[in-house]
Amino acid sequence: MRYFPHTPEEIDQMLQVIGLTRLEDLFAGIPTTCQKTRAMNLTAAWSEWELNDLMDAVSDSMAVPPAYTAFLGAGRYHHHIPAVVTALKGRTEFLTSYTPYQPEISQGTLQAIYEYQTLVSRLVGVDVVTASHYDGATAMAEAALMSVRITQRTRIAASALIHPFYLQVLKTYLKPTGYQLIEIPRDASGRTDPAGLSDVSGLAAVIVQSPNFLGCIEPVSAFSDVIHHAGGLCISGFTEALSCGLLKSPGSQGADIVFGEGQSFGLPCAFGGPGLGMLGTSKAYMRNLPGRLVGKTHDLDGNSGFVLTLATREQHIRREKATSNICSNNSHCALTAAIYMAALGGTGIRKLAEINHSKAAYLKSALKQAGMTLPFDAPFFNEFVVRFPDGFDRVYDRLIDQRIIAGLALEPFYPELKSHYLLTVTETMNRKSMDALVREVSA
Repeated sequence: MRYFPHTPEEIDQMLQVIGLTRLEDLFAGIPTTCQKTRAMNLTAAWSEWELNDLMDAVSDSMAVPPAYTAFLGAGRYHHHIPAVVTALKGRTEFLTSYTPYQPEISQGTLQAIYEYQTLVSRLVGVDVVTASHYDGATAMAEAALMSVRITQRTRIAASALIHPFYLQVLKTYLKPTGYQLIEIPRDASGRTDPAGLSDVSGLAAVIVQSPNFLGCIEPVSAFSDVIHHAGGLCISGFTEALSCGLLKSPGSQGADIVFGEGQSFGLPCAFGGPGLGMLGTSKAYMRNLPGRLVGKTHDLDGNSGFVLTLATREQHIRREKATSNICSNNSHCALTAAIYMAALGGTGIRKLAEINHSKAAYLKSALKQAGMTLPFDAPFFNEFVVRFPDGFDRVYDRLIDQRIIAGLALEPFYPELKSHYLLTVTETMNRKSMDALVREVSA
């Protein structure tokens, strides 16, 4: 019953209730000309073990952990997932539940979202958080549209050091609107250049990512001070949610709207998806949040319960009043993150963040001692940039043959950063693997 929730006996009972004898009778209303009566051209059924062997063979053909030592991050991070997270999120009452269109009978789903909202609100330092965004990129784009609705301004400034894919999604969102997007350049330290905000008049918002795409920690409070003085909003976010366990939360640094990617909290990299878009704000702007907000209340008998307090999609309110039409409920991913955060607790998340940083600091120091150039001196979390000698691409390919992925080349994103690579270290990396990388790149 691992994959089929109903026994044959239960199916027979349900068919009897509706007066049918076979499952095929459910399709009797479909004209025979529209039915496919011949058997599907499928191979003979395989056992679960044979399928596992096939999946292992496919996996072995690709450069992914644990078969490969991958110093890759840049928006997707390989973390250990506690067994309790996998066990609980896979229970059928969670895995098969759908979005709460009938809140009165969806108490379990609503409570899971409520717990997620509470935990993320504490983590990022804002009053309210939704659970209805595909990934960090769409959450950021929705945050930008929020700022336009709130301020009634149509110019937005965004750091050039936001994840390039996030910026592309934002540009796609804004293209048909006519809203203007201004990119703020980087400075020599690897952070967003404050001088690029010399003219903030008329801006709806300033958007910064910290740690940014180069791994450097941004002074979010400096940007929030500047934009607030001009009457705009500060939007801050992250691609690595674990960084909030060690760094000051975006909300505590003056961010009015916070976005982020929650994949690190119990979701595997899985070749890029699914992700978990985190989006939150203060109570003052709560009604401009797209998606859903779940609240806790009491019924007439005094029993506690959960309700869909606010739902601003076009399926719930008049289309012209809706805040977004692309915010399908991401409740299972949110549930996974909630279980992960609850399993580690505040102390555990902080400790894990410290381990990530200390391991990254070890590798960064070792590469420097080996003669590699570290172009940016700003504080970092668990990612940093290294400039390898010219021609390193040949060494990179040789390392691939040795099942070592030496980071992400930055030249495709920033042409001026030739031979610069972004390296990431998480708790999954051991000292032996880091020493092997240093030894190979300095050979």
